[in-house]
Amino acid sequence: MGKERIKHMFQQKLNANENLFVPYIMAGDGGLERLEERMLFLQDCGVAAIEVGIPFSDPSADGPTIQEAGQRALKNGITLTDIMQTLEKFKEKRKIPTVIMTYVNLIYRYGIEQFALDCKKVGVDGVIIPDVPMEEEELISEVFQKHAIAFVRLAALTSPPDRIKQIAERTEGFLYAVSVTGTTGARATHQDSVYTYLEDLKKHSSVPVLAGFGVSTPEQAQKLSKHCDGVIVGSKIVDLFHQNRKEEVKELIKASL
Repeated sequence: MGKERIKHMFQQKLNANENLFVPYIMAGDGGLERLEERMLFLQDCGVAAIEVGIPFSDPSADGPTIQEAGQRALKNGITLTDIMQTLEKFKEKRKIPTVIMTYVNLIYRYGIEQFALDCKKVGVDGVIIPDVPMEEEELISEVFQKHAIAFVRLAALTSPPDRIKQIAERTEGFLYAVSVTGTTGARATHQDSVYTYLEDLKKHSSVPVLAGFGVSTPEQAQKLSKHCDGVIVGSKIVDLFHQNRKEEVKELIKASL
């Protein structure tokens, strides 16, 4: 469980010469009853892990598609507690890592210690918190450390080299390389400077490096994966699920591996 499960699963995929593919879904979009069905479907598609977004009223890192999905979930009254309880119900069926993406306010409200304990209980292996800067993460990182939950850090294209090095050295589970400037969302292309940036991150990180933000086609996934270990795809997956185009989700994953 926790960090070890991420390490083991990712290593297995990389040893088999597969690109790592981590889809993002918004918990509660379309109703919480869809969460199990979608996660098990993605697991069957051969993904390396699943990133589960928690709906939040002020999602500063998210683009329009994910914001709208969060709003749909919030309108259904879905809370972090509901999501944790739902994840617990089918934790035995999940054979791949689950990583939660949330904002720090929700964790403080829940209680940091309680949140880490519950992550362990419901089979959550890692956590991504985009609005906690490195200088303010100590309180949270110590609690996650104690419970062996991976604290996945994000590196930004705009960060100076020394900061990128520090983030790459601190991250756990994997390093989330933000491959565009701005919020999440589908992009037509990535700047060429992204490839150098990903290679630099690889030099400093002892865990796999995954490129996220703006990845929406198998071509982009393949191209980025040549310079790192794989990709995280959010907006495109959220969109396809919302439109009930499950087969296209499967095709996108298959063509990206």
